[in-house]
Amino acid sequence: MRALFLLFFMGLGSFMSFGQTYEIGAVLGGTNFIGDVGRTNYISPNTLHFGGILKWNRGPRHAFRFTLIQSNLKGDDTKSSESRRAQRGYTFTNSITEASLGLEFNFLEFSMYSDQPQRTPYLYTGLTYFRYNNLFRDPNTDVIRKFDSAWDFAIPMVVGYKATVGTKMILGIEFGARYTLTDALDGSNPVKDLADDQSLKFGNLNSDDWYVFTGLTLSFTFGRQPCYCNF
Repeated sequence: MRALFLLFFMGLGSFMSFGQTYEIGAVLGGTNFIGDVGRTNYISPNTLHFGGILKWNRGPRHAFRFTLIQSNLKGDDTKSSESRRAQRGYTFTNSITEASLGLEFNFLEFSMYSDQPQRTPYLYTGLTYFRYNNLFRDPNTDVIRKFDSAWDFAIPMVVGYKATVGTKMILGIEFGARYTLTDALDGSNPVKDLADDQSLKFGNLNSDDWYVFTGLTLSFTFGRQPCYCNF
């Protein structure tokens, strides 16, 4: 985790040295989990997330984007609207650190160098790599515990809306779902050394987990007007 944040700030310094087409900022909001434990609502934040964002604006309609985000995931069956889960009563807490790289596409042309206020809806997707705790359900107590840590990939699917604030600042609001390539975030399908123990598995083993970020981005841009003619 520390290595990822160190890498982010090293990259931030590098970006600033070539800064005329870049944005540097922060990400803050709420997180919720969708899987085999807890609620199944698509948007129901119950923990906080925070992180940093870098963008390379290669044109008024698209940008390469990198984010590094830290958050916790929580699930509580007693708060689920499904009666089976509410009676079962499992709970879990997990910690994730993700790095995501991809392409952000603006529906409208967006330029900080225009004399007029800018605003546009946008989409983002790419590839996410994240670290999480490998959990398992203790068969003696039915308590979901940490066993080890693990890494896996996710596909980010983000929709948002952003607008300029003054001449150097961009404020955005976005909803971003991550479809993970694992079913282990809530302890329902442990990986690594516990993967072959069928007695530890529960829930729908044919469906991978999701987690969702809902929140704000705030970024700053500076420098000379870029030339988009070569891309």
